[in-house]
Amino acid sequence: MADAVEAGKVAAARRAVDENIKKGQVVGIGSGSTIVFAVQRIAERNKKEELNLVCIPTSFQARQLIHEYGLTLGNLETSPEIDIAIDGADEVDDDINLIKGGGGCLMQEKIIASCSKKFFVIADTRKNSRVLGTTWRKGVPIEVLPMAYKPVQLKINQLLGGNAVLRMASKKAGPVITDNGNFLIDWEFEGVQDWMAVERVLQNVPGVIETGLFLNMTHVAYFGSPDGQVLVRTRKN
Repeated sequence: MADAVEAGKVAAARRAVDENIKKGQVVGIGSGSTIVFAVQRIAERNKKEELNLVCIPTSFQARQLIHEYGLTLGNLETSPEIDIAIDGADEVDDDINLIKGGGGCLMQEKIIASCSKKFFVIADTRKNSRVLGTTWRKGVPIEVLPMAYKPVQLKINQLLGGNAVLRMASKKAGPVITDNGNFLIDWEFEGVQDWMAVERVLQNVPGVIETGLFLNMTHVAYFGSPDGQVLVRTRKN
């Protein structure tokens, strides 16, 4: 099963990179397991074509990948406008809205996506859903200030129902700490949601820094299957 899932990720990554990455671009590099295959493909092409890319990382992991594969590392101070960004997703709905943040890098990922002229995601076919919450059952990740995590939990539960859970670390005592030194809350929900309304509510809760809802941001999504086939979906509006 693991090999089949990986084959889908590789197929999606290679096609997306080959269709979108051009010489001289500023490229946002996302985070997660699928992005590893995208960076590998970018590096393969860079050796043959000298792409002269500037790569902007969304996380410590992305920065390490850029270094490991010999690509040029940039930042938003010197390159505030990004030509294209590539990232993964925890789930994608019919309108190509996303839940992201399972890996804890949602704030940097959303900043990079918002600075990009084109934003596309790559994933295996398990992430392709009709509505959010169908296959991803771990909730909406929300980055919060550590001092505010408890009142944020209470406020979210009061305003939206469901269950706002502080994400705990698996290999250290205590909560997961983001690259920015913050905590993560996962809002577990039931049923179909008005996601624009949910986003407005969450963004207005003091202590919330960013959410893992990426709404009307993604231009194209690539889903790879174990047999190497890739489904390409483009945002309708």
